[in-house]
Amino acid sequence: MALATSDFKNGLKIEIASEPYTIVNFQHVKPGKGGAFVRTKLKNLRNGKVVDKTFRAGEKVEAPDIEERTMQFLYADGENLVFMDAETYDQIPFTQEQVGDSTKYLTENLDCEVLFWNGKPINVELPPFIEAEITQCDPGMKGDTAQGATKPATIETGAVVTVPLFLKEGERIRVDTRSGDYVERVG
Repeated sequence: MALATSDFKNGLKIEIASEPYTIVNFQHVKPGKGGAFVRTKLKNLRNGKVVDKTFRAGEKVEAPDIEERTMQFLYADGENLVFMDAETYDQIPFTQEQVGDSTKYLTENLDCEVLFWNGKPINVELPPFIEAEITQCDPGMKGDTAQGATKPATIETGAVVTVPLFLKEGERIRVDTRSGDYVERVG
């Protein structure tokens, strides 16, 4: 199915030169002279690289054969991370390079969105927030409470998150997986 530049919106998935991309940002430009065009920032869904591309107004691009499935992270097996389809119980291994920085937020039984392109798994998207337990952090010192004082804390996945001084080991927190920031204390 062909998509025109008038169909562009953030998050739309398109295929260019046999590669799947998602539109990160786009801008319709109508100069005083010459034809209108669309300036875009595209993220390659296979390798995560971001590129800038300009399209003429009305130009057509292909829609990729992409399917999203909810899969559950089961376990890490050496270099591979194993995910299971909740409906068919099929298990699919991913390398740590394929998952990228998201590996530091994976917890057992975490539901993730797995992208399939032409029937092959190519990308894992974590939920925007996870809940995790603090496994190691230094105690906050009394009197060390200048506004916004923080300290590093290691969570159960091994990631280090900057948290407020009042948090202690054993407490559960919510973490933003996109930025790695502490959001709030849970329960």
